[in-house]
Amino acid sequence: MDRRRLSVVVALLAALAAPPPLASAAGERKSVKSTAKEAAKTGGRTAKEGALTFGRSAKAFFTGGPKAAKEAWKAGAAKTKQTAKTGARSTKAAAKGE
Repeated sequence: MDRRRLSVVVALLAALAAPPPLASAAGERKSVKSTAKEAAKTGGRTAKEGALTFGRSAKAFFTGGPKAAKEAWKAGAAKTKQTAKTGARSTKAAAKGE
């Protein structure tokens, strides 16, 4: 019986500690919309970089062999990672309303 009470208390505390829903006010709806836009842009840019990385490494494979392809892939992956991180920062800024 004590376990049930404890689990109910923990569940209630977790529910009370949860943040409010995002779209509770008109100003916050605008923030959600801008956050979604930034997230979509980030996804698009990252996908583009990934496709370019694949193309560059395929070209390097046929012109310089497997070693050149691996080097091109690693360079492209680093650029894709940087693009994604930059986009994540701008998405977080949009979420905060900045």
